[in-house]
Amino acid sequence: MKHIYNLFYFGYLQAISCLFPLIIFVTLALSERMTPFFLPRYDFILIVCILAQIFLLITNFETIDEMKVILVFHIIGLALEIYKVHMGSWSYPEEAIFKIAGVPLYSGFMYASVASYMCQAWRRLDLKLVNWPTSWMTIGLGIAIYGNFFTHHFLYDFRWVLKILVVILFFRTMVYFTIDQTIYRMSLPISFVLIGFFIWIAENIATFFGAWAYPHQQSDWEIVHIGKISSWLLLVIVSFMIVAQLKHTKYEKLAQNKNAAL
Repeated sequence: MKHIYNLFYFGYLQAISCLFPLIIFVTLALSERMTPFFLPRYDFILIVCILAQIFLLITNFETIDEMKVILVFHIIGLALEIYKVHMGSWSYPEEAIFKIAGVPLYSGFMYASVASYMCQAWRRLDLKLVNWPTSWMTIGLGIAIYGNFFTHHFLYDFRWVLKILVVILFFRTMVYFTIDQTIYRMSLPISFVLIGFFIWIAENIATFFGAWAYPHQQSDWEIVHIGKISSWLLLVIVSFMIVAQLKHTKYEKLAQNKNAAL
């Protein structure tokens, strides 16, 4: 009975952690019919995202440190979007005032929402990592994965090689999380797959509401190809490694300061 309760409570914590992504999805859905006539839809979404972030910060739903992580993801995501749109991977067909190289500025918030979820879930579930690899390994692999999103357009696509390296590097890494004082654990590679799958579902919802469009969705909406889970899996890995590395660095500094005080 305890585990059944914890399962529902786990779902509740996950839902709370997804508040910012939920705000974005609701805005995408409603803006198709409720966008002010004097403001382009993409710019309306951008304003809602900014106001939502300010609200989450002043209400202490998100901390200053979490906001810094979210800002990093916003910049990383926007850079990737500009490149991918330039290469024709997808497009943003609607007009907007705040648009750079064909990419509306709100797009960075979609990547930031992934970071928001990870930071919230990390704090609410009290995540702890066991057998986390050394920093140079995780940083190097993260750079290689992110770089492959750019280079695979004109070089060999190393995604399957990178996935094998991920399994090798994190094979022994376990994620421990706490639900109502009960500690559970999960293999880190399995958690990557699960998060990537649910982001793929979210991507289908986002494209359905016109957040962006893949080439095969230009005339009519179609389901996003199942192979995109592979891309989201790698992006999730990069996202998780950045958050984990920042958390790890913060814990090390706190430990050093505590030892110095003693």
